[in-house]
Amino acid sequence: MSKIPLIIEREYLTRVQKKSFILMTILSPIIMVALVFAPIWLSKLSGDETRLIAVIDQTGLYKDIYHDTDEYHFTYTQGTFTPEQMRAEGNKDDESMPYAYVIIKGNLLNNPRAMTIYSQKQITSNCELAITSQMEDYLKDEKLLSYNIPDIKRMIEESNINLQVDTIRLEEDGAETQTSTEMVMIIGMVMTLVIYMFLMLYGGQVMSSVMQEKTNRIVEVMVSSVKPFELMIGKITSIGLVGLTQLGIWIIFLVGIFLSAGAYFSISGGVDPSQMNDMAAMTGGVGSIDTAQLTSEMGAMQEIQQMLGSIDITQLLVCFVLFFIGGYILYASLFAAIGSAVDNESDTQQFMVPITFIIIFALYAGIFSAENPDGPLAMWCSMIPFTSPIVMMVRIPFGVSMWELILSMVILYGSAIGLAWVAGRIYRVGILMYGKKPSYKEMIKWIRYKA
Repeated sequence: MSKIPLIIEREYLTRVQKKSFILMTILSPIIMVALVFAPIWLSKLSGDETRLIAVIDQTGLYKDIYHDTDEYHFTYTQGTFTPEQMRAEGNKDDESMPYAYVIIKGNLLNNPRAMTIYSQKQITSNCELAITSQMEDYLKDEKLLSYNIPDIKRMIEESNINLQVDTIRLEEDGAETQTSTEMVMIIGMVMTLVIYMFLMLYGGQVMSSVMQEKTNRIVEVMVSSVKPFELMIGKITSIGLVGLTQLGIWIIFLVGIFLSAGAYFSISGGVDPSQMNDMAAMTGGVGSIDTAQLTSEMGAMQEIQQMLGSIDITQLLVCFVLFFIGGYILYASLFAAIGSAVDNESDTQQFMVPITFIIIFALYAGIFSAENPDGPLAMWCSMIPFTSPIVMMVRIPFGVSMWELILSMVILYGSAIGLAWVAGRIYRVGILMYGKKPSYKEMIKWIRYKA
């Protein structure tokens, strides 16, 4: 009787009951959100400091065109400052000293290079933008006025048209579905990155687990009652189930957040924002609402919901799970074979480099396939088993014919099963081999050994 279910149960329960697994499952979404919003929050904190910019206009043509911003205070200074004088001023270590000096030496309409920015330290891109954008706006207005055409500025502003184009996908059954290219690309890239991350993370765990048992000589006891192939398959399956469990919990969290946000905006959408302001006025004006902002936020949320509704989420999730499982079996078999063949971490490098190269190539192929999902690169990489789990997840949101999906899965699972068999042949010999540094030639011999 096969003992694979017992191995899976033992390995799975051992891992999911660890405190590290529970903590990472809970903390990972929080950390990911923090990584997204922390830079924004930190930039706002750093924005509380107002920096002084000294403007030295040697032409007298550009007086008082600079206006203060939240981050920068502009002041006009008389005289002709030299770099040596500015360096001496900067060495005073006084917070009232200018962060940067703007020197205007000539007519900028005739010579756009007649303005120079001096500073003791390298200025930030925001500072350079704050200085140049205001001057460019002023020069643009001056250039327009030089044409002596009445209301030319107003005419140019009125001529600016922002097109809002709806993209409609024609279904085979005659239906028309509104789509969003940006949303499709985002979903495809997120799916691709998740599969890439999990293949590397959990494939590495398979290799580490096999190496640990081999190093501790635990495997010698285990193979006395369990076939090596069963042990390898049980280990690969259990770690894969751990990954699916963690991923499933994260998906439930995300769906819960999305549904909660959707319910909130649906309720808010049924209330006239002006009525909310009337209610605020009745309570003394406390908590008055920006009607335009609220309407815009509700509209944006409803638009996102509409875009997501145009995507077959069920097909996407099913394909994601199937390609994840197939890709995981394929790569985990390789990682298990490597872990069984080596005695220490340093010996894995010669085998890990080509595998890492293939996975990184698959990731880049997926990124480029997002721009041309039906191109030859996307087509071939979605059929090659080592790249298809990553590349195909980029293509599916754009729409892939059923025969391509089926063919890709058949090739992937056929290759995964074949590679698992090959890995099993290496595993049964490698786990009991000590003190010998393996090579590719040696591992090929192990595959040919008869049971």
